[in-house]
Amino acid sequence: MKVSTDDIRELREKSGAGVMECRNALVAAEGQIEKALEILRAQNLVKVEKKKSRPAAQGLVECYVHAGGRIGALIEINCETDFVARTDQFKELAHNVAMQVAAMEPECVSQDQLPAGSEADPKVACLMLQPYIRDQAITIQDLVNQAIAKLGENIKISRFARFEVGG
Repeated sequence: MKVSTDDIRELREKSGAGVMECRNALVAAEGQIEKALEILRAQNLVKVEKKKSRPAAQGLVECYVHAGGRIGALIEINCETDFVARTDQFKELAHNVAMQVAAMEPECVSQDQLPAGSEADPKVACLMLQPYIRDQAITIQDLVNQAIAKLGENIKISRFARFEVGG
């Protein structure tokens, strides 16, 4: 099947995948972009699972202070190498996650950190399960998984703190 370069470009913009990955997904999906996106997501999950066991000891601390200076967040996000920690994509991920923490007030990073017997809704209380504020169709876990697939390294959010004046 012949795939147009416009379709490949559109799929790359939506997925962040490489040219050949996009082309192959479009061929498998018979030219349907939404179906190709699902194929790429499934492939990314396989890549992510392979990388999850690798240690993530490098990274950075990112802060976000909301306009007006009344709310702020500080996060530690880790990756495998300092080379990746210095990339613009990793820095952007860290900034977006810090903004999420400031906006959504999560209680913990992941569901296994919720206190036993807690009645809090995990999709509200756990950062990784929250819908991403810039795209409600994906969660923070999906956002991190996309970054893992793009950057080729394990990435994890270790901890965060949220501050609010008078809070």
